[in-house]
Amino acid sequence: MRTEQPPDMAVTGNCKDAASTFPRLLGDIGGTNSRFALQLSPDGEFEHIEVVLSGDFPGPFDAIEYYLEKTGATRPCWAAIGIASSVIGDIVKMTNLNWSFSIQDLRRKLGLERLKVMNDLTAQALSLPMLKPENLRQVGGSVPAEGAPIALIAAGTGLGVSGLVPYPGGYVPLESEGGHVTLAAFNDREAAILSLIRRDYPHVSAERVLSGLGLPILYRAIAELHDVEAEDLMPVQITGAALAGTSVVASETVATFCAMLGTVAADLALTLGARGGVYIGGGIVPKLGDYLAASPFRTRFEQKGRFAFYLDDIPVYVIHARYPALIGAAQALQREAAQ
Repeated sequence: MRTEQPPDMAVTGNCKDAASTFPRLLGDIGGTNSRFALQLSPDGEFEHIEVVLSGDFPGPFDAIEYYLEKTGATRPCWAAIGIASSVIGDIVKMTNLNWSFSIQDLRRKLGLERLKVMNDLTAQALSLPMLKPENLRQVGGSVPAEGAPIALIAAGTGLGVSGLVPYPGGYVPLESEGGHVTLAAFNDREAAILSLIRRDYPHVSAERVLSGLGLPILYRAIAELHDVEAEDLMPVQITGAALAGTSVVASETVATFCAMLGTVAADLALTLGARGGVYIGGGIVPKLGDYLAASPFRTRFEQKGRFAFYLDDIPVYVIHARYPALIGAAQALQREAAQ
């Protein structure tokens, strides 16, 4: 791993037109993993795709330099990075990773003429119109309403929220921190669960429970309600035990996770008027396979009283594309090149 920082590199000045901006560096930086790729042409496949552990590096510069040195690729002069954090101004401070950096400083040190840093869910939202049917698995609903808003929610290390709002000629992606909305209880059982979690976390956000960081918290609260000692399990162990049917507590944990996710997804659909569909990404739900369709998710998604009719037809799609945020990052640079 490279940790030393060389002197600042000057901006190259080689990108005279859109064609000369290739190769372009694409990145998707999460709290656990960072994914990088190079795009050699507007319609070209991504090359040199690499996944590294974010925590192995002190910041994005070191991770990107490691990637470029490992691949031996031509240094890019344009780049777009989706990052699991709000992006307001020049300084980015990540929520689930101890990284803080200046966008302009990063651009300068990498020798980039253009660096676009956006929320990772904004990048994923830009990928949605580009996804192929084989990249999606539908869970309920009928067909999307043409030209209607689209919602996106992704449960990974944290919980991300975004969407697409139509405008003449296309869609505008949303910059959102909707994963930090307060998580509401749908019934008495969920109220009891949230009451236990609230002892340690006065504000129980949706991300506090519906994420890789949150699954063990949810598991421990349910174990306490069962009056059993919770095992020290990782998220993948909890979902694995639930799918295998080897743990009552794990089974209730994952079923509750899916039900609560249905509530939050429906809230988002109502808020955005997302008749164009709700998309679910991140690392947790796609790995559940057929379980989501058999879980309480869809029933809960439609349980909105007088507005159940509004949600009945809205399709929900689980994203099975491997690198949607990289696809979206490429789209972001294409938009800038077109301007």
